[in-house]
Amino acid sequence: MTETGTAAWGVTAQSLASIRAGIRDVPDYPEPGILFKDITPLLADPQAFRATVDAFAGMCTELGADKILGLEARGFIMGAPAAVLAGAGFIPVRKAGKLPRTTFSQAYQLEYGTAELEMHEDAIAPGERVLIVDDVLATGGTVEASTELVRKAGGELAGVAVLMELTALGGRRRLTSSLPGVPVSSLLTF
Repeated sequence: MTETGTAAWGVTAQSLASIRAGIRDVPDYPEPGILFKDITPLLADPQAFRATVDAFAGMCTELGADKILGLEARGFIMGAPAAVLAGAGFIPVRKAGKLPRTTFSQAYQLEYGTAELEMHEDAIAPGERVLIVDDVLATGGTVEASTELVRKAGGELAGVAVLMELTALGGRRRLTSSLPGVPVSSLLTF
């Protein structure tokens, strides 16, 4: 799902424009030289937020996903309501140490070190189809780590859906290599 191919999930050109208008650039955050994409204006606009959630729910249904996996924290905001609309379960993937029961964990590389994601071991039944939902696809590291969590649980990756893709950072190329045949979709590209 790209800006030119969103009709299949019910996103009109007008909705797409309002979604794009709800993303504000914040220069030099969280550190100098970074241009942060702030989605809080999108979340404050009920029509644009609804269009975003509807698109993710439509993709979940189209791909036959049983569950939506949302990445902490903005993936929770979009993934949980999309799961409800699609009649799917929701799986929170969190930073290490935040979940109360036995977890699978997966380390991944950051530009400045490593981090770790966790998911409850019983979050996915073997064979369940999972759609990963997040706010941004940058380098692809967090998505790759999440796919490993899905695999550890015996799930099947149905696809990856993000609100926005930062094309210059190469995340799509990385995922296309590591996840051949898995649809990687974005509502917006920057």
